[in-house]
Amino acid sequence: MAFSQETGGAWSVMEDVLLCECWIQISHDPISDRVPPAENALSSRWKLLNKELGKWRDALTKAMNNHASGENLSDEIVQAQMFYGATGVGKKSFTHTQCWEVVKHCKRFSIIPTAPTVVLNETPLHDSQASDSPMESPMSEDLPIQKEPRPMGRKAAKAKRGVNSTSNTSKFLEEIARQSALRIEIDKKVQEDDRAMAIEFAKEREYVRKEREYRRKENEERKDWETMAMDTSHMSPETKQYWKLERKAIMRRKLFRDDGPSNTDWLNDENP
Repeated sequence: MAFSQETGGAWSVMEDVLLCECWIQISHDPISDRVPPAENALSSRWKLLNKELGKWRDALTKAMNNHASGENLSDEIVQAQMFYGATGVGKKSFTHTQCWEVVKHCKRFSIIPTAPTVVLNETPLHDSQASDSPMESPMSEDLPIQKEPRPMGRKAAKAKRGVNSTSNTSKFLEEIARQSALRIEIDKKVQEDDRAMAIEFAKEREYVRKEREYRRKENEERKDWETMAMDTSHMSPETKQYWKLERKAIMRRKLFRDDGPSNTDWLNDENP
């Protein structure tokens, strides 16, 4: 299955959601905390989605920090849309809601509210006065000094990034191919079901046609039999002549159908 962008069309919502799902499923690069993008159209589309989703995260964070008492979630969404449109860059409103539902729990897009510090008598509740008395902190002198781990060198980090980048890009493309193959199988199954239904419908329609034709012929045969068996002895000469012509027409039709037109000449009115 080719993506819409590859065939000259715009990206659909389903393709954007699929791209976000693949981004979620593969492992993140531990060095740069990002997933290496694929090439060409996938890379360009993910850069755009990443930017739009990041703007929406910032707008939601701002709306949550501005949340007043008595307001509900819909008020936060309205405020977030206002903050999103106020950036003056890109779209005026956020439209990738389905993509947001996929990525909103990821570390990169998680919302961390920054509520103001609660104070009492001008003293923060979460702050405490440090004490120099060993009685108030008897274990402070016994704690061992923790050494900070030595940071990884640039060359080692670069080499590790290269290995992880290649591996994750390969996984990303493999996941895209797997999802595409799955959708192809689903489309193929739907087409097969539609074809089977069309065949059954054609059979049913042919059966109805044959049934109607059979009923028509049966009615025609019954009327012909009644005409041939009709007693005309009590009828007027004109009526007798009418039914005589009807009987000839019936015989002509049957002979023509059975033996062809050569055997119907003797039924013409001109012959004695």
